[in-house]
Amino acid sequence: MTVQNEYPLEGQPLIKPSTIEHPLYETVVEACKAVYDPEIPVNIYDLGLVYTIEINGDGDVKVIMTLTAPGCPVAGEMPGWVADAVEPLEGVKTVDVELTWDPPWGMDMMSDEARLELGLI
Repeated sequence: MTVQNEYPLEGQPLIKPSTIEHPLYETVVEACKAVYDPEIPVNIYDLGLVYTIEINGDGDVKVIMTLTAPGCPVAGEMPGWVADAVEPLEGVKTVDVELTWDPPWGMDMMSDEARLELGLI
């Protein structure tokens, strides 16, 4: 696990784009959806905690994610839970989960499904 706290260069997106065209992308998303924040009954993907999923041609997967708050009690554990969910997938060679605080998570990053589940819409 690595922690990133760098600001992007001017004109670059705050969140690095995912490699959505890779055949493993949807499978990795589903694996991320199997990981739940223990304090909020919604999976981390729909909560908007997964910022980027990068997959190269060799099956190396990098997940860049955040947490709802830097003081999250599972901050040291959740990246490992994500790696454990993604690693066994067929076609995945390695998994690297990077934790970042930039940009900070906000409730506006949640999916409509998460908002509905939490009674926010």
